[in-house]
Amino acid sequence: MQFVQTYLDLTLQDTIAFAWFVFWWTLYYFFSKNAMNRKACLARVMHAYRVDWMTRLLEREVRIADTTIMTHLERNGAFFASSSLLILAALFTMLGATEQAMGVLSELPFAASVSRIEWELKVLLLITIFVYAFFTFTWSMRQYNFCAILIGSAPHPEDADVTPQGRKAYAQHAADLIDLAANQFNYGLRAYYFALSVLCWFWHPYIFMLSTILVVMVLYRREFHSKSLRALLAARDANIQFTGIFR
Repeated sequence: MQFVQTYLDLTLQDTIAFAWFVFWWTLYYFFSKNAMNRKACLARVMHAYRVDWMTRLLEREVRIADTTIMTHLERNGAFFASSSLLILAALFTMLGATEQAMGVLSELPFAASVSRIEWELKVLLLITIFVYAFFTFTWSMRQYNFCAILIGSAPHPEDADVTPQGRKAYAQHAADLIDLAANQFNYGLRAYYFALSVLCWFWHPYIFMLSTILVVMVLYRREFHSKSLRALLAARDANIQFTGIFR
């Protein structure tokens, strides 16, 4: 009964705004995942570069630079994981200062009036998002750790027992594992983007809906039509020895 009463306390605008938010986040997740196999995007191009990286790694004996890169990638995840914990601590503190926060918010122009239950539900949504982000970043860190172990156990160029087919398969599987780690990192970053749109929900449900669309547009442009993507494609075309999936 308490859950039903809490739900009824939400306005129709808030309910529509929340459904709108969940719909667009879910839609973009499946769209980006499926589009990666059909059109050029950052994820697809980077996968090709990772295959090329792992192929070249097997051709050289000294791999200090490779392990340094992997350590740097793992530290990025560690930074955002620790940042997520700090944000979660701030959000739990906000739950204890609801009245003061609502007073500050009410002074904003066009701010919609909210009840204490509505405010706390919005904070709980943010907490849920950053808990999800924490788990994705920490799983990304672990997967990069696995990648470092793969690099350490990779066969050397003079290993006669490893066939060319075996080296190719090893490079492909190592690149796939790096892809998994990078995807988890991207999911965590995406959660940060959508959390920024949730902040607008404290202001007004319609602004929340607009900001959700803006976040999706920003993510789509950066993933499929950014200058970084064009630069990566140009570098790929300039490298006649590229061994990735676009060869």
